[in-house]
Amino acid sequence: MEQAVPQENELISSNKATIILQGRLGSTRLPGKVMLPLAGKPAILHVYERICYCRNIDKIIVATTTNPEDDVIEKLFSDKEVDIFRGSADDPLDRYYQAALRFDIGHVVRIMSDCPLVDPQIVDELVASYFSGGYDLVHLDGEFPTGLDVTVFSRRALEKNWQESTLTSDREHITSYISNNPDKFKVGVLNKFHGLLHHRWVMDEKLDYQFISQIYDALYQEGTIFKSNDILNFLAENPQILKINAGIPRNQGYLQTRKKDLKLNKKLIKKTL
Repeated sequence: MEQAVPQENELISSNKATIILQGRLGSTRLPGKVMLPLAGKPAILHVYERICYCRNIDKIIVATTTNPEDDVIEKLFSDKEVDIFRGSADDPLDRYYQAALRFDIGHVVRIMSDCPLVDPQIVDELVASYFSGGYDLVHLDGEFPTGLDVTVFSRRALEKNWQESTLTSDREHITSYISNNPDKFKVGVLNKFHGLLHHRWVMDEKLDYQFISQIYDALYQEGTIFKSNDILNFLAENPQILKINAGIPRNQGYLQTRKKDLKLNKKLIKKTL
């Protein structure tokens, strides 16, 4: 994998990408998490408002499922300048791919609705890096807080991914097949943070919700957004808040699904011997 580092004057790209914001209510660890209130608004709406500050994107599409429970997400965005795509609940990768086809998206930014602290500046840097290096995919790497995760990738890579991915973990987590196959794809990484692996800024458990709620209660102001440095400064002044969700493993969902995939594959291999 190549290190993708945009120069300061390259942070704004002449090329634009399209954000697909994925969200659904059917979470098992924290049911209905995308609609949980933060400073009086649903979490997914905060994510949308934050990514509206991105300068290297041309459009935002909200991708949810065809399940009736997700009607509330479509209704939430009915008065916004955003297109809605509804697809498979069981195959998130197919949902992404079909959304890209429907709206003829050439370059995709993946944003997750359980990441209400996503930083638009990081999104812009990743998009600029992606275009400047001619990559199939660029993602944030290194010792960054989980919850700032962003990936940018081409529709060509998405299509190949969609055609070839067979593991449940790769279908659920959209881009892991691309990242794990650098022999098939040109993958770039952007390192921005050091020493922050213990920071958990994703909203996937009840304790995560308590943690992020405290940040929003302290920093949110209507009509503007706070950035990663604002969060880090707040946590430096209030280190006890970090303890709220410190005991939850990083990338827990992906690792659990990956483990199940490996066990299943071993069983299949034994059956064919």
